[in-house]
Amino acid sequence: MQATDASRPSPASRLRRFLVVFGPGLVVMLADTDVGSVITAGQSGVQWGYRLLGLQFLLVPILYIAQELTVRLGLFTGRGHGELIRDTFGKGWAWVSALGLGVAVTGALLTEFSGVAGVGELYGLPRAASLSIAAVALLAVVITGSYRRVERVAIAVGLFELAFFFVAWAAHPSVAGMLKGSVDIPFRDRDYLYLAAANIGAVIMPWMVFYQQSAVADKRLTPEHLRAARWDTAAGALLTQLIMAAVLIACAATIGLRKPDASLETVGDMAQALTPFLGQTMGNLVFGLGVLGAGMVAAIVVSLAFAWGLGEVTGYRHSLEFHPLRARWFYGVYAACVVAGAVLVGVWPDLVSLNVAVQVMNALLLPLVLGFLIALAVRALPAAHRLRGWYLWLVVAVSAVTCALGVFGALAGLA
Repeated sequence: MQATDASRPSPASRLRRFLVVFGPGLVVMLADTDVGSVITAGQSGVQWGYRLLGLQFLLVPILYIAQELTVRLGLFTGRGHGELIRDTFGKGWAWVSALGLGVAVTGALLTEFSGVAGVGELYGLPRAASLSIAAVALLAVVITGSYRRVERVAIAVGLFELAFFFVAWAAHPSVAGMLKGSVDIPFRDRDYLYLAAANIGAVIMPWMVFYQQSAVADKRLTPEHLRAARWDTAAGALLTQLIMAAVLIACAATIGLRKPDASLETVGDMAQALTPFLGQTMGNLVFGLGVLGAGMVAAIVVSLAFAWGLGEVTGYRHSLEFHPLRARWFYGVYAACVVAGAVLVGVWPDLVSLNVAVQVMNALLLPLVLGFLIALAVRALPAAHRLRGWYLWLVVAVSAVTCALGVFGALAGLA
């Protein structure tokens, strides 16, 4: 009995272990609530009140299941997602996954930089100036050559998203209205299904999987960190969906009640629509901080995910622990993503209207993302930690239902 007690880690050692592991899950989840997701949640609240609120909470366990598999793969194999697909299924399938990643990254970067430009415009800052400042800041963060430093900056910036909770509180939503609306679901309405698909697509995206698995490998975490990594992922999954719910509630309780036909395709649209309820200064400040945090942390994660993923497929050096001169391709791809995203939004400002469409595209990519995750969890993990038994069938069933809902909603809305 004494030996058992001696071998049991103390609370202090468990806390130290958690702090070592803490980061990748929270960062990727804060990035998950990116500009496109925020606008999708806002549009959901305006058009459908609280009818899509319940979906936000149903997606918490689905998000956790997907990212927990990602963490498990990173911890037990020590390899990133693209590298693991290449080694397990061959280069052809690795390039298929990289292609899906590239499509998702392109759409995400357009929404992130559109959001940053929109915040600048709230304060009269020219689009070229705000995009240039954002691009320089994003390049400066990563060029330091330290994963832990990048992670700390990403968390600090992403926490500005907590401003959305203040917006929801200030909107004074009706609890009875939320409960009633959550169960009043118009299953046959195509517009509703389209937005439901967009909300599903806003939860699980290819770059999230690539980023978290690569971050776990880059941070050199080991199987002994699995428990703490799961808590990190669970906390992040709950936080990101609470933020989505806060945005939806704020817009449903204000704009949805008085201007249900309002179109919120830009950050400016959202902030201006809330002005009568929060005041112009407060509306701009709170929404500006939230969107800026969402856009910047997502831009870091998305660009790094592509640089890691492409490196894992092609074989070039891909780690933030390498000096930029020793990993030129890795840092070059990251820089190219940042600069290209800023330039495209600067040249074609109307790209902000793609926010909801990008999330729908992510829903259509779900079968590819979840399919690879499950296949790797069955084939690539050590035998004792592979998906098997009832949990395997639970994961397959949940993934199949999620994919079916996302794809059906997307196709129904596009029909």
